[in-house]
Amino acid sequence: MIERRWTFAAQDRAQIEKLVTNCGLSPVLAQLLAARGMVHPAAVRMFLEARLSDLRPPERLPGLEAACQRIMRGIRDDESIVVYGDYDADGMTGTAILYRCIQLLGGKVVYYVPDRFEEGYGLHVDSVQRLAERGRQLIITVDCGVASVEAAQRAKELGVSLVVTDHHQFAHRLPDAEAIVHPALPGGGYPFPGLCGAGVALKVAWRLCQLHCDALRVTEPLRRFLMQSVGLAAIGTVADVVPLIDENRILVRSGLATLLAEAPVGVQKLLELTKANEKRALEAEDIAYVLAPRLNAAGRLGQARLGVELLVTEDPTRAEALANYVMQLNETRGKLERSIQLAAGQQLKKVHDETDPAFVLASPDWHPGVIGVVAGKLAERYHRPVVMIAMDKLGTRPGIGSARSPNGIDLHAALHQCEEYLASCGGHQAAAGLKIDNRQVDAFRAAFLDVVAEMSEQMDTVPELRIDAEAALGQLDLELVEQINRMGPFGMANPRPLFCSTGVSIVGEPAMLGDSGKHLALRLEQYGTQIRAVAFGVAEQWGPALLEVDGPVDVAYRPVINEFRGFRKVELHLVDWRPHTKEPQPPHRRPLSGTSVKASVSET
Repeated sequence: MIERRWTFAAQDRAQIEKLVTNCGLSPVLAQLLAARGMVHPAAVRMFLEARLSDLRPPERLPGLEAACQRIMRGIRDDESIVVYGDYDADGMTGTAILYRCIQLLGGKVVYYVPDRFEEGYGLHVDSVQRLAERGRQLIITVDCGVASVEAAQRAKELGVSLVVTDHHQFAHRLPDAEAIVHPALPGGGYPFPGLCGAGVALKVAWRLCQLHCDALRVTEPLRRFLMQSVGLAAIGTVADVVPLIDENRILVRSGLATLLAEAPVGVQKLLELTKANEKRALEAEDIAYVLAPRLNAAGRLGQARLGVELLVTEDPTRAEALANYVMQLNETRGKLERSIQLAAGQQLKKVHDETDPAFVLASPDWHPGVIGVVAGKLAERYHRPVVMIAMDKLGTRPGIGSARSPNGIDLHAALHQCEEYLASCGGHQAAAGLKIDNRQVDAFRAAFLDVVAEMSEQMDTVPELRIDAEAALGQLDLELVEQINRMGPFGMANPRPLFCSTGVSIVGEPAMLGDSGKHLALRLEQYGTQIRAVAFGVAEQWGPALLEVDGPVDVAYRPVINEFRGFRKVELHLVDWRPHTKEPQPPHRRPLSGTSVKASVSET
């Protein structure tokens, strides 16, 4: 079990009282917002209201006006247009937005999603060549293209116009395209670089509709399309794990309501099959754990084009068939994932010591579309970088690898230090991909572990839990959690508030949950109050240790409202626990204020 350092958000009583007075907030909400540095009334109001009208005008996005003028010309001139998207949920939703927009505006348009296994991520020279041979005159990329310098050059040589819409990292130079739309475009000065691919596509579609109507207000059919597109952009935003602040927060908050009210028919079918449509309101977690995994399953198993079709079809019968197929793909993905995770765990014990600074695991029996999920789970469990490689069974082609890092180690930098052993590599600090010859795996493993070990010596890699406030279990009622939920939608850069309670007793024995018994359910008691808690995916690590606990524990958790058959009650999602010790309290550590007559732990 990984030990984590608990740290507590600093508290300033004067700031909290000012928010209560100036913004009319409850003391609890004021305390939680202040703990996250949100102390200016105007910023607090904008954060809590998150109105769609607070989105920046689309034309402010760098490169967007030139891109939209070129696309409108293509629509007017009846050019053959292709929307070229990525194969993940962000790429699929962004592709669906632009495809439907151009179609509604009368354009002659198709969509194209590269094969994950044959072509891989991005805009490719061979793909451009094939599209040119099919008579495509204008390629519009979604969620890719900004690093595809060679493919852009080939498009120019073939006389194919290229418009790039993307949000990823740049290459050594920008592609030679007719227009590039990117929130972090050099010299663009856009105040929020965190939009995902679907968010960028929504801005482009918004402006195209305005240009078509020659007005800022669009016609009712286009307004309805744009509202549906906000819902699709919300899916892409949550799925791509971009920060849920600023414009992303607005898109997701509005999109969650839109998805229940007027989603495209394919999304409606997915919501029905997963029973998410029965909820009073959708949360970002419903996208993260219900919708996005199913769309991503289509991409991971090479069926992303059917995922896009699900999002754009207007035929209810076809939508139902596609939704059922996507559900089946997700079941297949789940089975593959469990099988790979079991094999990876066994290999890890043979190849590595658990004290190694990183793990590199490889097998010809692993599906390349699923290894990234398993790498992420192992990285989270062991809190160190993990590289998973799906080796080529015949050894004639490079193996495909996915890497994840949860502890601040820069994967992009680490892989580039091992380039001599790789056919190619790329990605970000926390997630990356690579290709490698089977014969180089052992040498790469040794080199990668050395690099990570050196990086680890220069930084603090002990996992840290930042706790927003301490609470007594008796304070955790529906009213409190509903106040907390005003801070949603929750996700990257705006996590659901994390609480701790100390000196808590475990009632009875923890019970395993789920078909595979990966989760734990237990009852906690403090000062006569009992509450149910659930810990996800940690039964193997936590179960034996919890059974041996003799005495009270301290727990870190996120309180949520569990709805079942019309009943609503507070439940805790456990994040960490440790045996209780009566250690001195840090001076800045303050209990949750103003919600209960029962004292908090530190007040008794």
